[in-house]
Amino acid sequence: MTESTIITDNFLLSNKKAVLLYHEYAKHLPVIDFHNHLSPLQIAEDKKFDNLTDIWLKGDHYKWRAMRALGVDEALITGQASDAAKFKAWAQVVPATLRNPLFHWTHMELKNPFGIHSYLNGDSSDRIYQQANELLAQDKFSARGLLKNFKVEMLGTTDDPCDDLNHHQQLIKEGYEVKVKPSFRPDKVFMIGEPDTFKAYLKLLGQKAGVEITSIDSLLEALKNRVDFFALQQCSISDHGLSVLPTRFTLTAAQEQEFSTFLKSDQALFSDPDAFAGFILTELCKMYHERGWVQQFHVGAIRNNNKGMLHKLGPDTGFDSIGDEKHAENLSAFLSHLTLTDQLAQTVVYNLNPADNEVIATMLGNFADGRVGGKMQFGSGWWFLDQKDGIEKQLNALSNMGVVSTFIGMLTDSRSFLSYSRHEYFRRVMCNLFGSEMEAGLLPDDEKWVGEMISNICYSNAKNYFGLNRG
Repeated sequence: MTESTIITDNFLLSNKKAVLLYHEYAKHLPVIDFHNHLSPLQIAEDKKFDNLTDIWLKGDHYKWRAMRALGVDEALITGQASDAAKFKAWAQVVPATLRNPLFHWTHMELKNPFGIHSYLNGDSSDRIYQQANELLAQDKFSARGLLKNFKVEMLGTTDDPCDDLNHHQQLIKEGYEVKVKPSFRPDKVFMIGEPDTFKAYLKLLGQKAGVEITSIDSLLEALKNRVDFFALQQCSISDHGLSVLPTRFTLTAAQEQEFSTFLKSDQALFSDPDAFAGFILTELCKMYHERGWVQQFHVGAIRNNNKGMLHKLGPDTGFDSIGDEKHAENLSAFLSHLTLTDQLAQTVVYNLNPADNEVIATMLGNFADGRVGGKMQFGSGWWFLDQKDGIEKQLNALSNMGVVSTFIGMLTDSRSFLSYSRHEYFRRVMCNLFGSEMEAGLLPDDEKWVGEMISNICYSNAKNYFGLNRG
């Protein structure tokens, strides 16, 4: 098997203009990663990872799904096998992932930061594992060392309203050079369809907020207290994972009374969970607007499809997929409702079904208000779409239906400190797209003009959008 990988300096850059755009206008820019699932604890304690499995395979649902599809036993994926055995199992199946983005990402992550240019397979596994493990023991391969390596300027973690944010506070007090900003992710407050889980969560939320939650009003008071607390820890971003946005945004007096009864009874179900979710969500969005936050919505996923494996492994273990909900009317109603009182905050919507790209892009265009450039953002290719084809489709839909020059670019949406290669991957794909159109005469043959737009999308637009220029 060939030794040196395809991950060369000009990987994914198929023409001279693309090469120029990437190397002169994109490659060296810092990273603003405004949505990820990194551990604030690991950053605060500057964790050194035990081995390549520890940093690379634990929590990586992409790799887990591929290994299952290739017949790898679950013991070697999420089970009790040793870290060395799990890595070996992954290495042995990597050659079979050709044309899956994992093949590219795997070798990009070996090249940077480890400087490994060989293909990963069963034969190279032991050597690569040992080489990477020796590097991981060094200070520059700690959590903070890796953030420095990837030139991360700001990252937004994903935090439940009940989180105490102690590690964020530690980093602020320390004056850590990377802005590690919490993001307010209240998904559990909408889980009224799972009464036992929901009621237990509201009890915890009430304790954290110093409010006994017995009614809709006290629930809103508790949420406001937590929003205020997050704001004190430099939070300015919220995030929501929803299959589809709700369609109703008010509760009747009878429903408010029902909610109070529901909390203190064994009532199995609340009669109108959609209205409850819509009311609470819009009230939260008004709080975000008041504080000048950016609100993010990830829509279109069907989660935990394999109930047998959900019972064995729990949620978020690699059994989610693209849904086929209809989003246009829901998104229209939701955003319109917030405009009625002029309380629509800066908004980013990430779509998981590529069939809905144009729907989302055109719908968001209805709510630009001339106050903030790019106020309504069609977010980057997300989850199953953060690969070359998905990135290009998102960029094309945004370009055709909106204004790509205001786009705030890529994020990792990852739990791994090695996933910052996704920013490089995105930049290469985008530069190739623009460069190809320059060479085809579809864009001006003006390096500075196009290059400045590339730099803005990679870095400056996000810096402005999230107010990082304001300190």
